[in-house]
Amino acid sequence: MIYNVQGAPLYAYTGGKEFDPSKPTAVFIHGVLNDHSVWILQTRYFANHGWNVLAIDLPGHGRSGGKAPTTVQEAAQSVIALLDAAGVDKAILMGHSLGSLIAMQAAAEHPTRVAQLVMVGTAYPMRVSPALLENSISNPNKAIDMVNVFSHSTLAPPPSALGPGTWLLGGSKALMRRVLASNPHENIFNIGFKACDQYDQGEIAIDKVMCPTLFLLAKKDQMTPPKAAQSLIQKARDGHVAWVNAGHQMMVEAPEECLAAMLAFCKKS
Repeated sequence: MIYNVQGAPLYAYTGGKEFDPSKPTAVFIHGVLNDHSVWILQTRYFANHGWNVLAIDLPGHGRSGGKAPTTVQEAAQSVIALLDAAGVDKAILMGHSLGSLIAMQAAAEHPTRVAQLVMVGTAYPMRVSPALLENSISNPNKAIDMVNVFSHSTLAPPPSALGPGTWLLGGSKALMRRVLASNPHENIFNIGFKACDQYDQGEIAIDKVMCPTLFLLAKKDQMTPPKAAQSLIQKARDGHVAWVNAGHQMMVEAPEECLAAMLAFCKKS
C-alpha cells in the first residue's frame, strides 16, 4: 500500500490484508539497505492473526519515494507521519538495527502513539567502523560483502526459514544491491550508516519511552553484539529481553524464534 507521507509516496507492506481500524496495528521498520521483505514471515503471521501490518520501506528506499532520512530523528518523524496518514492513533513499533533506534526515538518523542516497542538486534551507541563507512562510498559491493559476513551465523538456514537449502547470505547480498540501486540520486548505504554512527540520543530517548519494550537479541550477533544493548536495557522503564540462536539478520535466519518472541511479548504486555 502506498501512503502520502510528508509529501512523498511511502510504501507499506500489509501482509496481504486490508486495513481494519478495529484491529491493533504493528509497524515494522527495517535497517540499513534493507526493505520490508526482511520481515516476511513475521508480517504475514501478524496480518493473518488479528493485527494490521505496516512494514515500511523507509523514505528513499525500495518502493518509497522522497529523500532518505539522514538522522534517526528524521526517520522517526516519518514513522509518526505514516501513522497520521494511515489514521492510526497508537501502534506497536518493531525495528531492526537502525530501525530499532528509529522506533525507540519515535516512542520517545511521541509516547502516546506507541503501545509497545520491539528493538531487534539493537545497540547503543551503534558505531560503524571507518572501513565500512569509507567502503560504503568508494566500494559499495565490498561493503555489502563485509556487512553480510558479520550479519549471518549460517550460510543455509533450517527448513523453517525460506525453505531447505536457502542461500541466506546470497539472498541478503542481492537484496542490499537491489535496495542500493533503487535510489540513484543519493547513497542510501552511506546515509544509513552515518545515521547509526552519529546517533547520540539513545540514553535520553530510552528514558522517555513509556511503553513496555522488548529487546530481541541474537546470541551470535557480530554486528550489534548483545552486550552493546546493555545500556538501553538497564535504563528501560519496562524492559524485557528475549534471545534467539542466530546472527544479526535474525528475522530471516531464525524467523520462527523471532516470531514466537514477538507474539509472546505483544500478547503479554
